[in-house]
Amino acid sequence: MRITLLSILLCFSGLVSAQDSTSIISLSEYLGYVKSFHPIVKQANLVISESEAKLLKARGAFDPKLEVDYDRKKFKNLEYFDRLNGAFKIPTWFGVEFKGNFEDNSGDFLNPQAFVPDEGLYSAGVSVPVARGLLTNNRMAMLKQSKLYVKQAKADRQLLVNDILYDATLTYFNWLKTYNEKRVYEDFLVNAETRFKGIKKSYEVGDYPAIDTLEARITLNNRKLNLEKSRIKFIKSSLELSNYLWLDNNTPIELQEGMIPEINTFETIDITLNTSGLDIENFNIEAHPKLQSLNFKFKSLTIEKRLKSNNLLPKINLEYNFLSETPLVSRSFNTSAYKSGVNVSFPLFLRKERGDLKLAKIKLQDTQFDIQNTKVTLQNKIDGINQELNSFVLQNNLTSTIVNDYSKMLIAEERKFFLGESSLFLVNSRESKLIDAKLKAIEIENSFFKTKASLFNVLALSEVQMN
Repeated sequence: MRITLLSILLCFSGLVSAQDSTSIISLSEYLGYVKSFHPIVKQANLVISESEAKLLKARGAFDPKLEVDYDRKKFKNLEYFDRLNGAFKIPTWFGVEFKGNFEDNSGDFLNPQAFVPDEGLYSAGVSVPVARGLLTNNRMAMLKQSKLYVKQAKADRQLLVNDILYDATLTYFNWLKTYNEKRVYEDFLVNAETRFKGIKKSYEVGDYPAIDTLEARITLNNRKLNLEKSRIKFIKSSLELSNYLWLDNNTPIELQEGMIPEINTFETIDITLNTSGLDIENFNIEAHPKLQSLNFKFKSLTIEKRLKSNNLLPKINLEYNFLSETPLVSRSFNTSAYKSGVNVSFPLFLRKERGDLKLAKIKLQDTQFDIQNTKVTLQNKIDGINQELNSFVLQNNLTSTIVNDYSKMLIAEERKFFLGESSLFLVNSRESKLIDAKLKAIEIENSFFKTKASLFNVLALSEVQMN
C-alpha cells in the first residue's frame, strides 16, 4: 500500500508555510531519496556484487584440492581388490601444479602395476606444462578478467545510477514547470476576477456598457479553463514524480496536495547536480565511466586473445613424482624411486584454435572502434551542450526583459482604461501577451534545466549534493 508523503514529513526537511500549509521539496532532497532508496539504484548495486562473486569463483580455481578415490570388489567371500588413492593438489599462478599422493592397494586380482608395499606408497611431485598453459591458462585468464570485471562493474554502476538520476531530474523539472504554469494562471485569474467585479459594479452605476461585462466574463472563464488545464497537468506530473520516491523498506511514497517544488531551483541547480565550477572545456574525457568501462572490456578481451594465441601451442605436460614408503624420513625421497611421464597432444589443423583466435581479434577490434566512436560522440555532445547553455543564458535575459516590458505595458493600459482612455479589449490583449511571455519564460527555463540535466547525464556525474 502506498503511503502519503504528508504523513511522513519528517522524511523531508522542506520548509513549511503556516499560511498555506505547503511543504517544499528541493531538488537535492528529492535526488537524495532517489539515490538512496530507489529500487533501480539498489539493482545497480547488484552489478558490483555479481562481479565480486565471479571474482571469488575465479579465485577458487587456485584453491588446494583434496581427492580420495576408494574402490573395492568382493564376491563369494573372495576379495578381488581393495584400492585407496588419496591426493592433495596445490595449483599455482602459472600452470605448475604440486601434488602429494598416497596409494594403498590389496586383493587377489590386482593389476600388477597397482602392487604397493604393505604400508602403502607415498609420492610427492610436480606437473608442469612446458608449452600450452605455462605462461597463460584458463585459471590465470579467468582471475585476471574477474578483477577487471569488478572495476568495470563499478563504472557500469555509475552509468546506471546516473541514468536513473537523470530521468528523475527531468521528472522534477517537468513538475516544477507545471507548477509555475499553474501559478501564472492562478495570479491572472485573480486579476480577471477583480476586473470582472469592478466592471460589473461600474456597469450597474452606468459607467460602462454591458458589452464590457460580457467581455470581462469571457476572459474570466478563459482564465478558469486554463487554470483547470494547468492543474490537471500539475497533478499528472506529481504522480510521475511519485514513481521515483521510495523509503528504505521498499515502500513507495505518494505525493499529496500541499507538496510543491522549489521555485528557486535556478539558483541551486549547479550545486545540486555538481556542475558548479566545472571546467567543461578541459574536462578529462578519459575519466568518463563509459570509456573506463570500455577500456576495462578491452583489457579483458586482450587477455582472452592472449589465451587463444597460447592455445595454438602443442599441449605438453611433464610430470615427475618421488616415491617413498616412509614419507616422514626426508632422505627417503630420492631419484632412485620415482614415477614420471609426459603427455603430448596437438591438433593437426588447429581449426578450432585458429577460429577462436580470429573471433577474439574481431571482438578486440570491435571494442577498439567502439572506444574511438564513444570518445568522439561524448566530446561532441559536451561541446554542443556547452554552447546550448551559453545560448540559454542570453535567452533567459531576453525573456526576463520581455516579461518586464509587457508588465509595464499592462499596468499602463489598465491605468488608461480606468481613466476612460482605453478599452477592455486592449487590456485583455496586453494581459494575454504578458501571459504568453511568462509561459515562454517558463518554457525556456525548463529547457535550460533539461540541458543542465543532459550535461549531468553526458558527464555521468552520479554524485549529487544531498541535503
